[in-house]
Amino acid sequence: MKHLGRLLMAGTAALLALSLVVPAVAQDTPAPGEGGIIIEGNAGGDPATMNPVLASDTTSARVVSFLFPNLISIDPATSLFRKNSPDALITDWDITEGGKVYTFKLRDTWKWTDGTTITSKDVLYHWNAIKSGAVDTQEVFLLDIIDTVEAPDDTTLKVTFKNVDCTALSSIGNVLPMPAHVLPTDYKELNTSTYNLNPTVTGGIFSFGEFRAGEQVSLLANQTYGGATDNKVIPTGYIYKVVPDQNVLLEQFLAGETNVIDTPDVGRRDDVLKAQTDGKVQAYEFPGNAWDYLMLNYADPKNPKSGVDDKGNPIDQGHHPLFGDPLVRQAVSKAIDVDAIVKGAVFGYGTRMASTMNPASWAYDKTLTPITQDVEGAKKLLDQAGFIVDASNPTGPRIAKGAKYAADGTPLKFTLYTNEGNSRRGTVGTLVQDQLKQIGFEVDYQAIDFNTLLDIMDGQTFDAVILGWRNGYPDDPDQTQIFTTKSDVVPGGSNNMSYSNPEVDKLMEQARVLPGCDPTARADIYHKIQGIMQKDLPYIPLYSIEGMYAASSDVQGFAPYPSQLYWNVDTWALKTP
Repeated sequence: MKHLGRLLMAGTAALLALSLVVPAVAQDTPAPGEGGIIIEGNAGGDPATMNPVLASDTTSARVVSFLFPNLISIDPATSLFRKNSPDALITDWDITEGGKVYTFKLRDTWKWTDGTTITSKDVLYHWNAIKSGAVDTQEVFLLDIIDTVEAPDDTTLKVTFKNVDCTALSSIGNVLPMPAHVLPTDYKELNTSTYNLNPTVTGGIFSFGEFRAGEQVSLLANQTYGGATDNKVIPTGYIYKVVPDQNVLLEQFLAGETNVIDTPDVGRRDDVLKAQTDGKVQAYEFPGNAWDYLMLNYADPKNPKSGVDDKGNPIDQGHHPLFGDPLVRQAVSKAIDVDAIVKGAVFGYGTRMASTMNPASWAYDKTLTPITQDVEGAKKLLDQAGFIVDASNPTGPRIAKGAKYAADGTPLKFTLYTNEGNSRRGTVGTLVQDQLKQIGFEVDYQAIDFNTLLDIMDGQTFDAVILGWRNGYPDDPDQTQIFTTKSDVVPGGSNNMSYSNPEVDKLMEQARVLPGCDPTARADIYHKIQGIMQKDLPYIPLYSIEGMYAASSDVQGFAPYPSQLYWNVDTWALKTP
């Protein structure tokens, strides 16, 4: 997943998977590179990086998906991995040793933009960067899944998994080839390399053009891209344009200043549908793969530490003075009126979540009842946790008296962050602030720059955060990346809240390596995990968001599938008057 902000990593390497059957474009298809410029607005701020091993947010992931070649093909119509498809570097694979070893065959004809052949050693470079421990990457979770990666020759990649793994193809699909011949041999240098925001050698559908901070990223058609349909990239280029907020993003789309929009603001979707009725845009709706949450930090934010040491031994991380106590987390969950949030923030284009699994997932537990708002019950939990009404200031925040981790007199006060420019999360933040005030919290709610927020999260110096995930593609319910102890890494891991439950660690692995990978049996395990998560509350579950893509009516070739907006983007062309 990557955050919406971020996205679950499993399968994100396939964002540009092309179908073997391409929708027809007008007979007067432009010459390669003359199909016009695709312009997409972006209210998430600048990409933090354009380096695949460092990318963790959706803005960075979008750019990376265009700049780097796809490793394994996925059919967008079925969401199934496929062999011998022209859009991916890998053509075939064999599975041996009872399912633990995958031997992949790679094409020998694909080139980086400087003319150098893309080889298995470029994939190995990415893996070695993860394994080095020197790179601030969220892909460290793969170290618990993959044992070794070898490149016996330029067109062979041998991957040995630690177990027979139901996420094997999705996992290795994250390890995109990187141009090893131009990148540093000292992996630590990757964290600050100029390549990260000036990737001069790439190998995807587009090549890097220009990055203007606070304005846009400009990409150019890469006519040497090996996976192009009919060996042609039709669009002239792609611009990812920074806009102040989601409302401006939509206004610019409707005004024709941009021509593609991904997940328009839920409060304005009726405007998109009206524009479609008027013949001005094309819209596509689908079950949502994105969801928002309220994350509470378990550990001491003044002294952040990783969950385990180099030998896998637990590290004492201290406790958050408020949220280290499960009674306080439960009080927060009971005080929040999620139904009101769904109504006020997503305008009916969302589904309430009972736990940490997206309702669109095949592993979602439909029998699990969402937490019911109970303000009086929340107050009793705070009393029990040792946070009492301050007799000298009864309308102010409660204070600690005999609390588990807070010194007596400590006010029940915390800072709540979200990313600026996101009107949906802005509404959530305001509602949470008001609702928690009813039970004696004082919430300092702040909407801040997105990349600044990611730095705070990665450093684990926060109290609470409202953000979101976008599920990887194809969807797999495995959440090892987010909720397992070994993913609690400072900086860079996705378990930013330092959640650790040995039973969850065990169940996550059990579901991931289940012999035969039967979906029903795996779903039963994930149902158990969802019940535990609802009690432990590393996240306060909020809602999933219904999906929508739209493009101007003059964009030919726009034919998305769920979670696959740009699968055939190399064929797109803008109609000329």
